[in-house]
Amino acid sequence: MTEMAPEAPLDERPDQDEITARFARHELVLGWRRASGATPSIVPVTRVGLKSDLGCVRENNEDKAEFYEPDDPATLAERGSLYMVADGMGGHAAGQIASELAVKRALAGYYGSQEADEAEALVAAFRSANEHVFQVASSIPGRSGMGTTLTTLALVQDRAVVVHIGDSRAYLVRRPADAQSDAPDARADQITEDHSWVAEQVRLGALTLEEAERSPYRNIITRCIGTQPEIEVDVFCVSTQADDTWVLCSDGLTGHVTDTEIAETVHGQAPGEACRQLVELACARGGSDNITVLIVHVPCLRPFGG
Repeated sequence: MTEMAPEAPLDERPDQDEITARFARHELVLGWRRASGATPSIVPVTRVGLKSDLGCVRENNEDKAEFYEPDDPATLAERGSLYMVADGMGGHAAGQIASELAVKRALAGYYGSQEADEAEALVAAFRSANEHVFQVASSIPGRSGMGTTLTTLALVQDRAVVVHIGDSRAYLVRRPADAQSDAPDARADQITEDHSWVAEQVRLGALTLEEAERSPYRNIITRCIGTQPEIEVDVFCVSTQADDTWVLCSDGLTGHVTDTEIAETVHGQAPGEACRQLVELACARGGSDNITVLIVHVPCLRPFGG
């Protein structure tokens, strides 16, 4: 992420006692559950792994990851499960505050939304998170300019919805449908597009991928939550298939580990073990930033109640 000034000692921070908003899972869906008593027809079975690490350079972790898998039938039918990774930025621990505030507000906003469409509900939750982080950044000394990336995955019945802003990524690891039995393992397809200066230059043809990786501006992001009053997010929707694996990660991973290595590590391993190996690989190559990996494997889709 963008380089910031070193942190001041704790006793020089006027806002050191600031507490982020309370987060209570059991309150997320109160007031939202539909009176229709809807039940899902399909439920994705999931296995989840999560690991977040300081890396080898940073003194605090500005990444934040969270997931929520409800068991209420109406919630499963209309909202499904949600998985999130954020990478904050800002001096004096402001990035850590920004990422935590954004994740909490977006998670509560998604499950509290009255929008019928899950993609629209998630976009609205992003806007609510942006408004909240921007307001805090504007009103608290030492928080000015703080912001965060946010990449989310909602698994709703047989649908997967990704909403995204910044340069944290979502990958889908899936074996091609026409692959032969002796074909190479699944590949990692990057679903999101990085909102960074170098990524935009690559898309315009002004930089090659190799030049972008060496650029001194590779950590400059062009879109994020919290630094502007309005945001533009990207939305991607795909159908879920059995054996899909989703990888959500901060740029602390992708700055050191290739897409091919992500696919090779993830495919055929338990999510928790894959997370551990990916983080260790990034650290072994320098660990220049915080590293967060959230992996969601979908072994199968089953009928509700089956």
